[in-house]
Amino acid sequence: MADHSLVIASANVDKAAEIAAILGVVPGITLVPRPSDVPDVEETGDTLEENARLKARALCEATGMAAVADDTGLEVDALDGAPGVYSARFAGEGATYADNVTKMLVELERVGAVDGAARRARFRSVAFIAYPDGSELFVDGEVAGIITTEARGTGGFGYDPIFAPEGFDGRTFAEMSSEEKHAVSHRGRAFRALADRLAAVGR
Repeated sequence: MADHSLVIASANVDKAAEIAAILGVVPGITLVPRPSDVPDVEETGDTLEENARLKARALCEATGMAAVADDTGLEVDALDGAPGVYSARFAGEGATYADNVTKMLVELERVGAVDGAARRARFRSVAFIAYPDGSELFVDGEVAGIITTEARGTGGFGYDPIFAPEGFDGRTFAEMSSEEKHAVSHRGRAFRALADRLAAVGR
C-alpha cells in the first residue's frame, strides 16, 4: 500500500483515540490530528453512512487532505433498532455517556426486556474516507451481543459498560483491555476492513 496520510475527522476524543489505536498501527498509514480550529460538524444524516460522509467531507474540504471518519450506532432489537443513528444523543442533546446508559437500561425495563435473549443488540460502525478529488471509500463493521442489566467495568466509553459481545463469557467492552476490545469491536472490524480496502485499491 502506498503511503497514506489521513486527517482524523472525529471531534470526539474517545473515538479519535480508538481510530488512532486501530488504524495508526497499519504500515503505510499516517494519521493527522483534527485541526482545533475546524468547527464541529452537525450530524444531520439519516444513516450512519451519511453522517460519516458529512464529517469526512467537511474535514477534507477544510484541510485539503484525505479525511477519515466513522459513525457508529447501537441497534437494540427490543427497541426496534433504536437508538441507531441517534445513539450519541439517545437521552437528548448534550447527553453524557452516563445519561445514555441510564436511559437504555430504563427503556429496556419499560418494554419488559429482562433476559439475555430479549436484550439482543449490535454495534455498527461505518468507516469512511473522503478524498480531495471527490472520491470516497467506506466499509461497515458490526458486532452482536446483549445489553446487560447493569453497568460493569471502567474501560471504554459510551455504551461499553452495558454491551457484552458474543463469545466473551458475558464480559462487557468496559471490562476488557483495549486490545481485547479492538480485536472484536465494530470499530476495530470496520477500520481493519478499511485498511484492507486501501491495500486492495492501491491508494
